[in-house]
Amino acid sequence: MTSGEKSKAVKNSQGGLLLWHGMTCSGVWRLFRFKPLLHWRRLHRILSLPVFGVYNSVMHRLESAVYGRRVRNTKVEHPPLFVLGYWRSGTTLLQTLLSWDPQFQHLGLYRALFPWHFLLTEKIVTTLTAPFVPENRPMDNIKVSWDAPQEDDMSLCIMAQVSSCMLLSHPHDPSQFWRALKLDELPPDELKRWKDSLMLLVKKQTFASSKRIMMKSPIHTYHIPTLLEMFPDARFLYIHRNPYNVFRSSCHLRHRMIDENTLGKSVYEGTEEEVISTYRYGFEKYEKDRELIPKGRLHEISFEKMEQDPVGELRSAYEGLELPGFAELEKALQPELESLKRYKKNEFHDDPYWVNRVYDELRAAFERFGYEKPTTVQNNQSSEPSKV
Repeated sequence: MTSGEKSKAVKNSQGGLLLWHGMTCSGVWRLFRFKPLLHWRRLHRILSLPVFGVYNSVMHRLESAVYGRRVRNTKVEHPPLFVLGYWRSGTTLLQTLLSWDPQFQHLGLYRALFPWHFLLTEKIVTTLTAPFVPENRPMDNIKVSWDAPQEDDMSLCIMAQVSSCMLLSHPHDPSQFWRALKLDELPPDELKRWKDSLMLLVKKQTFASSKRIMMKSPIHTYHIPTLLEMFPDARFLYIHRNPYNVFRSSCHLRHRMIDENTLGKSVYEGTEEEVISTYRYGFEKYEKDRELIPKGRLHEISFEKMEQDPVGELRSAYEGLELPGFAELEKALQPELESLKRYKKNEFHDDPYWVNRVYDELRAAFERFGYEKPTTVQNNQSSEPSKV
């Protein structure tokens, strides 16, 4: 990931497994109550949901019978480390690097997709199905396995139906995305379900391992006050990247994830506008909310600098957050550095209209993080947008 090599924007398949396949019957019911976009060509996806819903409900009840009381009584001794930053800012790279630190545990793909019963089913199911897991993620060249670090927002979508992932079932309705950004505007019962789901997820991970939890979800950039309320001693790592590169990659991310998970037609209309507006809102909210974080509990990282010197940037982060154990992480990372250099990033076409538009709309972020005005702004002029 550090070489800056690029390849044409990839379009991998995530196989037959959908995000919604981790829901219980009640989750599937709530999903359909939100009136997702449906189409007969996606009938095979739609009909698969009740089957998985019954399976997950049964496994959830069995796990609750075996582990429920012990999980509820589990105390979270170590406050989590939250990785923040807008989608495609480098949060996955940062999470992957941190996952090599033996003091941390992360939420793997299986646990993220089947949060209701992974304590009971993970070992046997992952062993039997490992050969069928797709090689790469749908939107890029990052490798996938059942244990690969994932976003807890996926689990919160499955458990609480309050998540940025709800956009994938409602690509025609951005309000489903925005409602997950503004927790303070949720009805009390939905906010309680979201908080209870996150706490249950943290307790289940803590029950499975006493290691400190490292969690990554870009949407938590919008949730700092609530996270501090739930975990007053939490630490935060915020990563930023050139906003225009974030914009291009985020549009591609939305298109690919909609294609792979929607229950209706793939709708992309308004993607560019939504990425700009949610980035701007997230930047403004972060600038305000970061003042709530106690001194020494927040550290900011540049994606571009981390690409060039991952060890040095992580060393600074550990020092800034007063985290122990960097020597162990550095030792674990050394064998991985060559493979990181060989990673090929997606390559996108630069449209002069969007280059200008992104810079004009997000200038405050460009200036705050020290990014220069994109050169194509000066060299090209266009008043008509094209799709990114």
